[in-house]
Amino acid sequence: MFPIFLKLESRPCLVVGAGAIAEGKIQGLLAERASVKVVAPEATSQIRQWASAGAIDWHQREFESADLEGKFLVIVATSCRDVNARVFTEAHAKGILCNAVDDPPNCDFYYPALVRRGDLQIAISTGGQSPALAQRIRQELEQQFGPEYESWVAELGKQREELAASDLDPDVRKRILHELASRSSFDAQVAAQKGGRN
Repeated sequence: MFPIFLKLESRPCLVVGAGAIAEGKIQGLLAERASVKVVAPEATSQIRQWASAGAIDWHQREFESADLEGKFLVIVATSCRDVNARVFTEAHAKGILCNAVDDPPNCDFYYPALVRRGDLQIAISTGGQSPALAQRIRQELEQQFGPEYESWVAELGKQREELAASDLDPDVRKRILHELASRSSFDAQVAAQKGGRN
């Protein structure tokens, strides 16, 4: 498996299915500002709300081959293996990445278990072998990398931009960046935040 983080902003994505599982996948696509088309005869109330608000384009019908035209990514979230296989086969023939949820043979990629702290993302995958193990590791990492990492990573980004705009020697800049990203720097930042709240 080749691990990557995709930029989906404005990318046309298709979701086949509109149940509870599809709802979670759609929410993730919307969070990344993807352009989302949904095809399903029925939908959850949340998906209907998104459609009414214009956040997604919902077609209340069964999947058709033409739904794949111009799509960058496809997610199949149905309980029907035949539908999963059909969508995957047709998407694969068109060179479109496809994931059929909980159906590994009909996937080009898997969703990782994810720890998200702002711009810090830690993804865990077992290649579909044990989602339960990936979930356990995610829970452990959530304890290790608490919510305070979100503001720290944002601050590191600002400091990196400032250093990039400076005339520092590249080796000196690199050393400073590594010092800023050190555990001691993190501990000092957290201590300062706690001190400011007292």
